[in-house]
Amino acid sequence: MDVTNLAEVTGNLNAVGYGLAATGPGIGLGILIGKTIEGMARQPEVAGQLRATMFLGVAFVEVLALLGLVAGFLFPAA
Repeated sequence: MDVTNLAEVTGNLNAVGYGLAATGPGIGLGILIGKTIEGMARQPEVAGQLRATMFLGVAFVEVLALLGLVAGFLFPAA
């Protein structure tokens, strides 16, 4: 196998790895925001508290996506 082909395969594997790492936080964000909207619809009087808690949760979930991106750079395949 040629060295340039190996580099292309390695780069593609990193992209696939990050894509897989981003699906978890994507699903998490969907569930988090959906449940927050559901809670606001059920109890409008606590909408402010739910919104603040949601933004805190969104920040933590986004950290997971960034960790997946950083891991792709820190631990390259082959």
